[in-house]
Amino acid sequence: MSPSPFARVAMVGLLALAIGGCDRQSAGNAQGDATAINASAPSPDEAAPAAGAAGAAAAATGIDRSHSGEAAPTASFTGPDGKQTSLAAFRGRPVLVNLWATWCGPCVAELPTLGKLAGSGTVRVAAISQDMQATDKVPAFLQAHGGAALTPYVDKAMALSLGYGANLPMTVLFDSTGKEVWRWRGGNDWTGAAAKALIAEAK
Repeated sequence: MSPSPFARVAMVGLLALAIGGCDRQSAGNAQGDATAINASAPSPDEAAPAAGAAGAAAAATGIDRSHSGEAAPTASFTGPDGKQTSLAAFRGRPVLVNLWATWCGPCVAELPTLGKLAGSGTVRVAAISQDMQATDKVPAFLQAHGGAALTPYVDKAMALSLGYGANLPMTVLFDSTGKEVWRWRGGNDWTGAAAKALIAEAK
């Protein structure tokens, strides 16, 4: 079924916001975000205040625990077998859900660290592309950008991004019962010690 005119407008609006969010961060900064959570820096929960536009940008990046305990969204997306699935399929063990797109610099920059995390077996990683076009190229794109260990999921309707009102990338940790633990806005180094400690919070 084709999306309604309202849904199309909403998708276009969200896409513009997501692109704007990516534009505010360079690909280099995505890897640099790891320094914001290392041992010598303030805790992600206690980011140092900043003024003006810089403060607003800083506030948009980092951890958000305000939705802890909320159930995972029920929106469906496409699995590697071409069939529809949802986050309910991941219940039983914790899962780190990453919303990304091929056109988002910070998303692409953190793919290698997500790939390494997925390959380590520490936690399941569901990297769900929010690309609306050329979705058949997502698997090859992951292979070429350090995400060979990531299963290619695609949310062509951007249902998850719409539901979260997300700027990309956004990463959400769910526990084994499907309840949110925290969400991370912006890029990150998911192989760092501080990230590993955050992921260990899910049971």
